[in-house]
Amino acid sequence: MTIQRFETGPRMSQVVVHGDTVYLAGVVAGKAAGKSVTEQTQDILSIIDGHLAKAGTDKSKLLSATIYITDMKTFPEMNAVWDGWVSAGNTPARATVEAKLAAPQYNVEIMVVAAK
Repeated sequence: MTIQRFETGPRMSQVVVHGDTVYLAGVVAGKAAGKSVTEQTQDILSIIDGHLAKAGTDKSKLLSATIYITDMKTFPEMNAVWDGWVSAGNTPARATVEAKLAAPQYNVEIMVVAAK
């Protein structure tokens, strides 16, 4: 079975496709870094949409999601954006964890796995 990698660097690939499964590395905000959890989550989900499209799939085929937030007090704020984005009837298995992220401007990081 072939393996495809997209946006590959010396440390990691942003997207890895193995067979009919698509793995995304953790995604943090690009344009919204340092902004509100709402804005960061919107930005991240937009980036995820682009990565999934590049791999030939979309959010309706999500299998799992792991969400890291720096403060559980922002859980409802992040969920409000997530709930408006996720494909109704196709919600993935999901975990949300409070964690310190790689840099202080990031308050949310999301990692997903999807089917093709």
